[in-house]
Amino acid sequence: MLTVGDYLSVYVLEWTLHHLDLIAHLPSAAEPPAETLAAARASLEKIAGAPFPASFSDKDALLIGTGRRTPTDAEKAALGDLAAKLPLILG
Repeated sequence: MLTVGDYLSVYVLEWTLHHLDLIAHLPSAAEPPAETLAAARASLEKIAGAPFPASFSDKDALLIGTGRRTPTDAEKAALGDLAAKLPLILG
């Protein structure tokens, strides 16, 4: 069952990812607010069924987790078993 809270969490995740997509090649554009990035990360971790490494910024967790950025070798190592599940396909 999808609750209102679930719906709103997914909405925040989707729009945060779209925001990151839109500014990917605009270095002077404002990034999503820190609170939004953190909420989107929490939703993505819930979908993944595991947390991303604490060493990842919220933005990097979102980009790597959805395949928008390839993880470095060190990031792959930090991901451990989660790396095999990535990228997560949202849709």
